[in-house]
Amino acid sequence: MAQLFHPSSNVIAKASVVAVALIVGGLGYIIYAVNQSAYYTNINVARQQPVPFSHKHHVTDDGIDCRYCHTSVEKSGFAGIPTTHTCMSCHSKLWLNSSMLEPVRASYATDVSLQWTRVNAVPDFVYFDHSIHVNKGIGCTTCHGPIGEMPLTYRANTLYMRWCIDCHKNPALHVRRREDVFKADYVEPPNQLELGRELVKKYKIKEPKLITDCYTCHR
Repeated sequence: MAQLFHPSSNVIAKASVVAVALIVGGLGYIIYAVNQSAYYTNINVARQQPVPFSHKHHVTDDGIDCRYCHTSVEKSGFAGIPTTHTCMSCHSKLWLNSSMLEPVRASYATDVSLQWTRVNAVPDFVYFDHSIHVNKGIGCTTCHGPIGEMPLTYRANTLYMRWCIDCHKNPALHVRRREDVFKADYVEPPNQLELGRELVKKYKIKEPKLITDCYTCHR
C-alpha cells in the first residue's frame, strides 16, 4: 500500500503543535499585559475633572484632614464626595477671584452639583465598605497610594480581586493604629508585622479563611 503522508509530515505536525502552543501562550501574555497596563487599569493616570483639585495642596500643604471633605468615611460604605458647600466653607474667603474656581462658585450659586469623575471604584457586583476598613485600621494610603502627594488624583492600585485577597490573606502586613489611619505621610514601622498581629487581635479582625470567602465581597 502506498504511503499516504510524506515522512516530513511528522516534523510538520510537531512544529504545528509547538507553533499553536506558542501563539496561544503569546496571546495569553498579551491579554494579561493589557489587563495590567495603565491603558486598562488607569493606574497613575490623572482623570479629567471639572476643577483640578489637588490633594497635595489641601492635605499636605494646608494640613486638612481627610474627614473634613470625606465626611462619611468612618460610618458608611461610601467615603462621600464633598458638597460644593464644603468647598465654599473655605473658598468664600480664599481665592475669591480665581478663574480656576469659577465652576465651584457657579455650582454654589445655582445649587447644581459639580460632576466629579470617579477615580477609584469597584464593579457593582462587589460589596465594599469604607467604614469597616477604616475602623479595622486600614489607612487611606494603603489603598489610595500617596494621595497626599497627588497634585491631580489618580488610581494607585488596580483594585482587582487578587489585590484585595492578598491583603485579606495577611492583614497584619497593613493594619495600623486607628489614630494613624488618616495620616497621608504614614510610613510603616520596622516592626509592622509584630504590630499588625497585635492589632489584628485587638480589632478582632476575622481569620483569613473567613475574610477571603466569596460571600465577603460578593453578596
